[in-house]
Amino acid sequence: MVFTSWTFASFFAIVLAGLLLLPTRTLRQVFILLASAYFYAYSQAWYLLVPAAPAFIDYWCARRIEQTSESRARRWWLVLSIITNIGLLAYFKYTNFFIANLAALAGLRPSHLDIVLPIGISFLTFKTLSYTIDVYRGHIPACHSLWHYAMFVAYFPDIVAGPIVRASVFLPQMVRSLHPSWGRTFVGAQIILLGLTKKLVIADQLAPLADAAFAAPSLFSPLTVASGVIAYSLQIYCDFSGYSDIAIGVSHIIGFDLPENFNMPYLATSLTEFWRRWHITLSQWLRDYLYIPLGGNRRGQQRTYVNLLITMVLGGLWHGAGWTFVCWGFLHGIGLIVHKLWLERTGGRLYPLGGLGGWLLTYLFVCVTWVFFRAPNLRVAVQVLRKLAGLDQGGTVWFYSPLILVMPLIVLGHIIGILATRSAHADPERLPPPAWAKATYVRAGSHFVTRTHEAAGLYVLLPMPGFVGAFVLVAWILVVLVFSALDTNPFIYFQF
Repeated sequence: MVFTSWTFASFFAIVLAGLLLLPTRTLRQVFILLASAYFYAYSQAWYLLVPAAPAFIDYWCARRIEQTSESRARRWWLVLSIITNIGLLAYFKYTNFFIANLAALAGLRPSHLDIVLPIGISFLTFKTLSYTIDVYRGHIPACHSLWHYAMFVAYFPDIVAGPIVRASVFLPQMVRSLHPSWGRTFVGAQIILLGLTKKLVIADQLAPLADAAFAAPSLFSPLTVASGVIAYSLQIYCDFSGYSDIAIGVSHIIGFDLPENFNMPYLATSLTEFWRRWHITLSQWLRDYLYIPLGGNRRGQQRTYVNLLITMVLGGLWHGAGWTFVCWGFLHGIGLIVHKLWLERTGGRLYPLGGLGGWLLTYLFVCVTWVFFRAPNLRVAVQVLRKLAGLDQGGTVWFYSPLILVMPLIVLGHIIGILATRSAHADPERLPPPAWAKATYVRAGSHFVTRTHEAAGLYVLLPMPGFVGAFVLVAWILVVLVFSALDTNPFIYFQF
């Protein structure tokens, strides 16, 4: 079930109606759990076994870890949880990849197994793994309610493509009433509209150029291929951040606050800053559960670089079972190492041309590495890179006007985001809602939600309740409907 479909709109309307009609919080929680199960099993009923298996196993493993004081036994329960989660992910996602590579090394013809990849299994695996690891580390207590934990695992807004929500963020919010209010709906609807605008008006409009450039790069001129790479950089950002916005907005209306997942990553002036802004929940997961356990930066300079490289390569492999993703992760690991070396050798001095130079180098590097992320295989990636380097001239010149038309909208959105960040007078990576946003809640007849989790980011709201606000929202909806692409593409991160 796709967020941009009328089927989901009908499903969500039924969910809201149920939350409004059910009299107690417990009944609403059970209703959300059942709705989440229906949402995940909508296309294939057997999909329910995928979240069900780790939900039961991790629940009991975490309980045993908490109840056991003997360190060896605690480690065994943690290992069981890790093997279960990684085993499921490895079977569904990497079996054919390993078979193909082993067959190639042995000089044999590979035979692929008919394995259907369940949607969102990579996000689900990281979500459940973080729970048992946090319980093992003593960061959170084990959940003593199986259906509470099942609700955390199967919660429908984030189960398919994130954000990667940790139990430490979700479970404490189970005390909320989950009764939709006008104030939360007013805010959530705007966040949803923002996500729909990114997806339908920008990402899907840019998809034809990006798809054509990567399908047959030899047919197009270097300028056209470069335009296709830029289009893809904007497409994947608006597509994925658009999904995150919709998930966050839907969840906000229900009553749960999900963590921020994007913070204008293309404004980054270094690759390190880019990864603090791009897919934030994944970056933080890799840092806390892979990079730091490997030793982080605590074991000397060379070991730090090795840890960075391992983390990014595995992060690339997490995205997909292919050598293109391995190359993408490897290049980002090398880029992070080079940035650290630059800072160490220059004492933190900025790039040539200052922040502008850092921004340009960062964006160009990210675009070049997107080539490996998007290309179906290494052969096509090399063809695209040859076009970008000017080594393969000739081909059709295609002036794709939607790329030019959406650029002002993207620039305007970033300007608004920058101004909102500065007006908040706070850390741009951890922003409380501004005062006028609180006033919006009050004027809408509801109190501002002060229990929003600290991981929630800043969203620019329309401070116009009443008729004017309703008029602007309706106009915004009409703009999205009128300027949306004719063909809606599946969300890119559904494949992961």
